[in-house]
Amino acid sequence: MKRISTRFALMMAAAAVLPLLAFGALSIFSVRDGAEQAIVNGNLNVARRTAAQIESDIANSVKILKALAADLQHTGLDQWQQDRILKNFALEFPDFGELTLLDEVGTTIATSRLGRATIGIPDSDGVEIGGVLMTRFSVDDDLLPTAVAAVHLSDTTNGGWLVGRLSLEEMWRMVDSIRVGDGGRALVVTADGQLLAHGDPASKSRVARRDTMERHQLVADINAQQGDDRSANAQYVDEVRGEVAGVAAYAPLLGWTVIVEQPVEEAFAIPTELQGQLQIFIAVALMAMLGVGYFWGRSFINPILRLTRSTGALAAGRLDERVTVTSSDELGQLGNAFNEMAGRLEELQEDIKKKERQAMFGRISLGLVHDLSVPMQNIGNTSKLMMKMWDDLEYREVFKRTVERELAQIRRLLDDLRNLAKPVPLEKVPLDANRALADLAESMKTTAETGGIELDTELVFGPAYFEGDLFAFNRVCRNLIINALQATPPRGRVAVRTLRQTDNVIIEVADTGCGIPPERLGSIFDDFATTKRRGLGLGLAVSKRMVEQLGGTIAVSSQVNVGTTFTLTFPLTKARPTQLQAV
Repeated sequence: MKRISTRFALMMAAAAVLPLLAFGALSIFSVRDGAEQAIVNGNLNVARRTAAQIESDIANSVKILKALAADLQHTGLDQWQQDRILKNFALEFPDFGELTLLDEVGTTIATSRLGRATIGIPDSDGVEIGGVLMTRFSVDDDLLPTAVAAVHLSDTTNGGWLVGRLSLEEMWRMVDSIRVGDGGRALVVTADGQLLAHGDPASKSRVARRDTMERHQLVADINAQQGDDRSANAQYVDEVRGEVAGVAAYAPLLGWTVIVEQPVEEAFAIPTELQGQLQIFIAVALMAMLGVGYFWGRSFINPILRLTRSTGALAAGRLDERVTVTSSDELGQLGNAFNEMAGRLEELQEDIKKKERQAMFGRISLGLVHDLSVPMQNIGNTSKLMMKMWDDLEYREVFKRTVERELAQIRRLLDDLRNLAKPVPLEKVPLDANRALADLAESMKTTAETGGIELDTELVFGPAYFEGDLFAFNRVCRNLIINALQATPPRGRVAVRTLRQTDNVIIEVADTGCGIPPERLGSIFDDFATTKRRGLGLGLAVSKRMVEQLGGTIAVSSQVNVGTTFTLTFPLTKARPTQLQAV
C-alpha cells in the first residue's frame, strides 16, 4: 500500500511537474527545430544568391558575345580590322580567354590569339543560352573550368560563327570566397553531374579528377523535382568533410546545382547550446518546484504522519500517546479529536482493567471457596466423628484415608495455582505411553465404576516411547480422564487409546458425554476458562502448558450431546530407559 506522502508527491508531479516537463520538452524541440530551420533557410539563401550570381555572370558574358557578333555582322570591316576588334575585346573582357571568327565551314577568319586559333565550331549537343550555343564545361590546362560559346552570324554575306572560350576563373574565386561560419563551403555541380567548383581546398582535386556527383543526395533530390524554384536540404556524410548539413539551390538558366555544406557540429552549435541552456533552466525550475512542493507538502503531510504514528501507537496499546496540534484547520481539529479519544480510551481501559481484576478475584475467590470448602468440610466432619469414635480402630483407618484424600485434593489445587504462575521444570526421560496409560487407567477404574461409567483402554501393539516426565504426563492424562468421567452420564463410556502416526505417538481420551459448544472450543485452554458451573478452570490451562513443556501438542474436538475427544501428540524416540538398556 502506498503511503499518503508518496501519493501526494505523485499528485503534485501529475498536477505541476508533468505539465512543466511536457512544456519544457515541447519548447526544447520547438526551439531546436526553429533554430535549425532558420540555419537551413539562411544557408539556402546563400546558395540561391550564389546560383543567381553565377547565372548573372554567364548571362553577361553571353550578352557581350552577342553584342560583339552584332558589331561584326553589320560593319563590313576588313579581316585585319576584325582581328583587331577581337583582340581588343579579349583584352577588355578577361572572361573570354579566346575569341575567333569562323566561316560556315570552320575556317578561321580572325582571332584574338597571336598564333593559331584553338577553338572551332561547337557540337550541336551543347546548351543554348539566350541564342548562344554553349558546350559542356571542361577543365583547361590550368585546371580551371572552361566552355566554348558560339553565335551564328547569319546576316553576313558568307555567314559564319563567332566563337569564344569562356573562362570561369571569376566564378571559382566567388565560390572560394563564400564562407558560412568557419567551415561552411559552396560547390557547383553542372546539369550532367560534373563537379565544376568547390570552395574547400581539400576537395579541389575532385574537380581536377572530373568527379561526377550524379548520385549525390542533394543533386538527386534537385533532379527529381520540377520547376525553376527547386531546393533541397539533408544531413549526410561527405567523404572528405565528414558529417555535414547541406542545402542545394537550382540555377534554371544553366541547369546547375549550387550546394552549400557546413559541418553539422558547427551548423547546429547554436541550437545545441540553446537546447542545453533550456534543459538547464527547466531542470533548475523543476528542482525549485520540487523543493517548494516538498517543503510545502511536508507541512501539509506532517500532521497526517503524526496522526498515523499516534494511531499505530494507540493500536499497540500505548494509550498515553498524544498528537501535538499546531494548527487550527481541519487537521488540527482532527488532532484534538484524536487526543480526546485517546484520553477517553485510557479511562475506559483503566475502568475495564479494574472490573476485570474484580471479576477475576471474584472468580478465584468463588473457585477457591468451592474447591476448598468440600475437602475442608469433609475433614471437619470426619474430625468431629473422630472425637466421638477415637477408640474405633476401623474408623481411624477411614479417617486417615479421608484426610489423605482431601489433603491431596487441596495440594492439587495449590499445585495448579503454582504451575499457572511459574511452571515447574520437568525432567524428560523415555516413557512408554502404553504402560503409563495402562497403570493410570487401572488406578481410576474404581472411580469410573462408582459413577456407572465404562473406562476402556485401546493401546497400540508394542511399546510407544517418547521423551517425557512421568509425573507431568500422569497429571495431564489424569486431569483429562477425570474431566471425561465428570462430563459422561451413567452407562456412558470413556476410552483411552494410543496410536502411532509416522514419527509421532498419538494419545486420545474420548468420552460420550454432553460435549462442548462450538463457541467455547477456542478458549477452552485459556486460564480460568471452564465449562463447569464451579471451579477455577485451571486444569486444561495447566495441562496445555505441561504438554508444550514436554514438546507435544494438545487439541480437542467435540460435538454437543455426542462427546468430546482430547488428542495429545508427542514425537517418538528411539531412546529407552536405563533399566532396559542394562538388560
